[in-house]
Amino acid sequence: MSSAPPPSLPLDLNLLRTFLAVYRSGSFTGAARLLGLSQPTVTTQMRALERQSGRELFERLPRGVAPTPVADGLAARIAGPLDELAGVAGPHAPEGARAEPVHLAGPAEFLCSAVLPALAPLVAEGVRLRVATGLTDQLLDELRAGRHDLVIATTRPRGRTLHAVPLSDEEFVLAAAPVWAGPLRDRLLAEGPAALRSVPLITYAEDLPIARRYWRHVFGRRLSWTAAVTVPDLRGVLAAVVAGAGFSVLPRYLCADALESGALVELFAPEDPPINTGFLVQRPGVPDNPDVARVHDLLLRAGRSW
Repeated sequence: MSSAPPPSLPLDLNLLRTFLAVYRSGSFTGAARLLGLSQPTVTTQMRALERQSGRELFERLPRGVAPTPVADGLAARIAGPLDELAGVAGPHAPEGARAEPVHLAGPAEFLCSAVLPALAPLVAEGVRLRVATGLTDQLLDELRAGRHDLVIATTRPRGRTLHAVPLSDEEFVLAAAPVWAGPLRDRLLAEGPAALRSVPLITYAEDLPIARRYWRHVFGRRLSWTAAVTVPDLRGVLAAVVAGAGFSVLPRYLCADALESGALVELFAPEDPPINTGFLVQRPGVPDNPDVARVHDLLLRAGRSW
């Protein structure tokens, strides 16, 4: 049995556009926000499309909807043509009109340290930004629902509802202030990570996500220590470590200046340091706002040097 409606079945183009918005956002509410419609209108349109096609397209869940195999097949058939049509016939701002702000989201530290400085030339040219911060999973859900135009994610999103391209790689560094580093570096070479047991660990979160990854990748061991200080902002972790509170694992882009000045010392230099790839994520299709593409392209160019 085919997973999509019969080719000869006439389907309303507006219903197909609404279907694609629901498919990509994962909810009727998110699709309504993307399309500028009311949620009841989207619900009514999807019921109409299901009646026309004679197939169930979405499984209704307590939060959002899940596409059926029929919906997967229909989306695969219509997404390309509808996106091309939107690119040709989409709304165009009148000459001299100001484009809408670009809604950009990602990790606070990376946005403030790397992204916003890179986007300064576009802001000077008149591009407007609305920046939000948060954790990747939450931001990707909000992107699907239409709250953001672009998200910088620390992991590649799953599924086909979002389009992600690699943006930059961040290398992780085991570091401490000079007051700790002198005796520790030699002990690390001789004793391994056990040499750090007596030193306070400063981390981003209670479950030690970055430090655990470093331990597993570099030392081949599980890290089960308790943090002395947790700060849900890596800039705070950096400040505490520079002040001599203890040691931490930090992304190199964030602590490069402190390492160069001597305020921080890299405690161990593995041949194969752990690296995490960040992704620039957006919803598929052609954005209505041309400034979204400008921000997207500039970030990809800047990402090559981060």
